[in-house]
Amino acid sequence: MQKESFIWDRVEKQYRRMDKRIDRIWIVILLVAAVILFTIHLGDLPLRDWDEGTVAQVARELGRAPTGEMRWLFPTLGGEPYHNKPPLIHLMIAWAYSLGGVNEWTTRLPGAILTALSVPFLYSIGREIFPCRICAVYSALVYLTMLPVVRHGRLAMLDGAAVCFFTIMLLCVLRSRRNLRYCLGVGIGFGLICLTKSILGILLGVVAMIYLLWDTPRLLTSKYMWMGMFIGAAPVAFWYGAQWLHYGQNFVNKGMMNQSFSRIWTSVENHSGPPWYYLLEICKYTWPWLIFVPASLRFTWENRNLSWAKLVLVWLSVYLIAISVMGTKLPWYVFPIYPAIALMIGAKLGQVENLPILTPLPKFWIVMLSFLALISAVGSTYYSWGGTPSPELQLIFASLSVTMALSALRAQRGDRQFLKVLLWGTYVSLLLFVKSNYWVWELNEDYPVKPVVQMVAQANLQANTVYISSPHNRPSLEFYSDGTIKPASPDNLKYYWEHDRQPYFLLDENALKDFPSANVQVIAKQEGWTLVTKKSPSN
Repeated sequence: MQKESFIWDRVEKQYRRMDKRIDRIWIVILLVAAVILFTIHLGDLPLRDWDEGTVAQVARELGRAPTGEMRWLFPTLGGEPYHNKPPLIHLMIAWAYSLGGVNEWTTRLPGAILTALSVPFLYSIGREIFPCRICAVYSALVYLTMLPVVRHGRLAMLDGAAVCFFTIMLLCVLRSRRNLRYCLGVGIGFGLICLTKSILGILLGVVAMIYLLWDTPRLLTSKYMWMGMFIGAAPVAFWYGAQWLHYGQNFVNKGMMNQSFSRIWTSVENHSGPPWYYLLEICKYTWPWLIFVPASLRFTWENRNLSWAKLVLVWLSVYLIAISVMGTKLPWYVFPIYPAIALMIGAKLGQVENLPILTPLPKFWIVMLSFLALISAVGSTYYSWGGTPSPELQLIFASLSVTMALSALRAQRGDRQFLKVLLWGTYVSLLLFVKSNYWVWELNEDYPVKPVVQMVAQANLQANTVYISSPHNRPSLEFYSDGTIKPASPDNLKYYWEHDRQPYFLLDENALKDFPSANVQVIAKQEGWTLVTKKSPSN
């Protein structure tokens, strides 16, 4: 009897070692796939407004701080105190600048790497809550191939990093159920979120606490959990305390109220929307995975007594309701909900994978995949022969069309391989997309900044400031020009023209008409902009 028990113990240990080895292989595969997708051609396009330009400027000023000045603790923007967000990610970007220079690639790299890391972390979360590995694999791959995750994760923004820290926090929450040492990781994850996006850490912390209250309430009374939270919150308290001591009531009014808490009940900078704003964002950008959301949501509700379903339901409902009632609406606020959607879909796809071979699949899936194939084919044709031909968009839409068509054909036959085709084809299509010049489509909303800055630099002007006939401030222009190009209203332009001895202006075609041609000296022209100054009396 003892010999038989010994044999089974050895078999079990070997199985566990094999199981962990397979997990490590999957983690490496997912990490490599994520790093490729999030970093390829990362620096080919200029920084966009607003977040990227602001984050880059703050990071550059951190790197330029004189020795002995505590700029890492008291960041600035344009020389003025920067109260909007804690400087954790800005410090990472400043460190990247010190290694690779100030450019688009180093600006976006820290956030992209952190977002890529969230993919294997989500897989690890899936391994903690799902009974079979395939659900965790599908969850991670669905998350990796979501368009908004790829786009916002590649940008120099804070949301991808915050989601990475939240996945770390949740993984430690789940593992602390059997090993209380992971409570320290819960606190560290919470602290990292708060040092990235301040108030977001409170909301995501509430999500984790409500889940524990429903699933494992004993952990909420554990001294180790609260010790871990205390340790993680200590650096956050130190940073906020330092700001308050240094800036006083000004930090409370601007940094905490105007920039953070006021977003809950008011619309900051006119970024408003209806309560269903984020539902529309999810519906617009999560294709093709939106096809599986209705069945996945129903499957999750049917299994609400299981730990994974409790996590998904709390995550989805608490976070979505919270951001939907907020006064300020911005597209990237919904980013932290995408991992929950991916877990929900992964659970459903895992169930489909384990169904008997050739079991009929929902007709809705087949119809929608066929519809997406048709729409993509139309898009590919349009960009091949339409009024604005684009080989890049033609190829992207063609890849999507082939992927959806093959997936629909296999799904119609009840072949489970349609999931592999769909995942692989979507990944390849996204790879083509991020290699194109279209993945930062906001750059087309206003005039291109870099050509304007290059024109001024080539002119080699003996001036500290050039005024541009653009009524609004653009952080990307501030970053690329290093503060030398300033926007000015028509009235201000006329004032500077009359009172400055040698003003330099960047004028668009309409603004140029307002100045007397006899007194205007044209220095350079490029892409609808004209660099001018006053003619000297000798001319």
